[in-house]
Amino acid sequence: MSVVPYKEKQEGKKEQVAEMFNNISKKYDFLNHLLSLGIDITWRKKAIKLLQKDKPKLILDIATGTGDFAIEALALHPDKVIGVDISAGMLEEGKKKMKKRKLDHIIDLQMGDSEKLLFEDNKFDAVIVSFGVRNFENLEKGLSDMYRVLKPGGKTVIVEFSKPKKFPMKQGYNFYFKYILPQIGKLVSKDNAAYTYLPESVQAFPDGENFLSVLKKVGFKQTQCKPLTFGISSIYIGEK
Repeated sequence: MSVVPYKEKQEGKKEQVAEMFNNISKKYDFLNHLLSLGIDITWRKKAIKLLQKDKPKLILDIATGTGDFAIEALALHPDKVIGVDISAGMLEEGKKKMKKRKLDHIIDLQMGDSEKLLFEDNKFDAVIVSFGVRNFENLEKGLSDMYRVLKPGGKTVIVEFSKPKKFPMKQGYNFYFKYILPQIGKLVSKDNAAYTYLPESVQAFPDGENFLSVLKKVGFKQTQCKPLTFGISSIYIGEK
C-alpha cells in the first residue's frame, strides 16, 4: 500500500497528492525554504551544475510545482524549459511568479501527469525533477516515461530526500521530520496531513542504491547517486 496524504479518503495517491498541493500552494514556497533552512536552494544549484557540460537546449522539469527548479535551470542558458505538474494550485502560483519575473517567454508551465507525459519520444535534452519522484503513484511508470521523452544521450537529474544513516544526523533528522516539521507545516499551511505525509513518504521511498536499481531497470545508464548535507538529500543522475 503506497503512502498517501489523506488516509481516510478513497482516492488514489495521484489524486490525493494533487489535492494536498492545491491546499498548500499559497504557502508552499515560504514553507519549503523555512523548513529546509534554505538549503534546498543550494541543492538545486548543485544539481543544475551537473548538466553544465551537456548544454541542454530543451529541458523538461517534472513535478515543477511553482517552478523553482525550472528557474534554476536557466543558468544553463536553454532555449526553453517546460514544467509539468498535476496541481492546478501550484501551477497558478508558478505562473504568477514567472510573469512577475518576466520569465514566462522561456519557462512554460503546463498541467501534466508524470506517468502519462503528453510529449513525443526523444524530445528533451534533459529531464529534471526536484522532490517530486517520491510522490509518483507508480515510480517505475513515471521514470519510464521520463526515459521515453529524453533524447538518446540526454540526462536526467533528480533531487530527492534520503534517509541519513550515521549518528547523530540520523537521530536528529528523524526527530525533526517526525515531530517538529509536521507541527510547523500544520501551523502555517493549515493542512494537517501535508507535513505528516512528507516524512512518511520519505521513509517509504527507496533511496540510494535502491533508487539507482529502479533507474537502471527502466533503461538509464551511467547512473550515480551523490549524497548532499550528511545524506539528508541526494542527487541522482542517469543517461539514456
